[in-house]
Amino acid sequence: MKKDIRILEIIDSHGWCGTKEQTYLITRELSGYFHVDLALAFDHKEMIERLDKKVPLKFYEIDNGSKRRFNIKNYRRLYRIITEGNYDVVIPNSSWSFNYLRIVYPFLKKKPKVIAMRRSGYIPSIISKYLKYSIADRIVVVSKDVAKQLAENGFFPERLVTIESGIDLSRFKPSDEFRDVVRKELGISDREKVFINVANWQPWRKGQDILLKAFKSLNCENCRLILVGNDTDGEEAKSMIDQLGLKDKVITLGFRPDVDRLLQGADFFVLSSNSEGIAGALLQAMASGKVVLSTLAGGIAEYLKDGYNGFSVPVGDTKGLEEKMRQMLSLSDDQYRAISKNAVETAKRYSIEETTKKWVKLIEEVVNS
Repeated sequence: MKKDIRILEIIDSHGWCGTKEQTYLITRELSGYFHVDLALAFDHKEMIERLDKKVPLKFYEIDNGSKRRFNIKNYRRLYRIITEGNYDVVIPNSSWSFNYLRIVYPFLKKKPKVIAMRRSGYIPSIISKYLKYSIADRIVVVSKDVAKQLAENGFFPERLVTIESGIDLSRFKPSDEFRDVVRKELGISDREKVFINVANWQPWRKGQDILLKAFKSLNCENCRLILVGNDTDGEEAKSMIDQLGLKDKVITLGFRPDVDRLLQGADFFVLSSNSEGIAGALLQAMASGKVVLSTLAGGIAEYLKDGYNGFSVPVGDTKGLEEKMRQMLSLSDDQYRAISKNAVETAKRYSIEETTKKWVKLIEEVVNS
């Protein structure tokens, strides 16, 4: 039986990324405990497809790029949704969804409790801290590392709560069911070794430029690299790949909803990020039994142990990425299986069910405080 607590989750824009994935999963799971609505953009088709008829959807944003932040109607619609919904708790899941809430908040007669999100250790400006985050009753961070960085910089340490992002273990699990099918679709032979990177094309944050340089230096005749994520099939990505002479070695797929299936076609997962929270894509790959390699950005070092459940290098270490990729290629079958098994066991600690339990506890504490 659901508890009599009304919650509004808010997300802005459209497309898909780690933030959208977590918003979807948490909204879905919390709806089994509380009365949960989701406020979103009218054309957020990916979220609508996943949650329509499962969670009440409240549309407030016309997403027309950067112009959306100047559209007064977006703010009016969100104000009306919150007023009519009589919510106990409002959770903005991204920086811009919080901006929307912050503008309408002073005009609300009933002020719901606010649980804000910080998914990275970037320290907000003084203006953002006091004009925006000051209205939050709690600030959820996705790793102990992010919490530490924020606390050390005096960012409301008494309000910080660590709740790691969760993954859907019913989707991401060891399986070779689609391995041959995926490889055939992508024109990859069985003898080739395949690395896969799942991240939206943001070299300044996700470090694909570093990864591509390391892959080129690897100079592996029988290796392929798959890039999955928004704009990985765009002109900027293709231009960089062409300049490095990797056109025939790198497969760019853009956004794909079947990442769980694509992982089965790969041998290794590699993440080259400069900044992360907890890196859900990395945990998904580990849950799928892939041998993984990642830079130690954000909270990744909290669970990725070099040589035990995967491999790691410092942020920005191009040469280190190349060397560890070479080491992965030299693993024996027994070594691969041992690391894969440890990776799967590690990922189980980050199930969406465990994450939801922490959210339920937090919401009840906030409502009753």
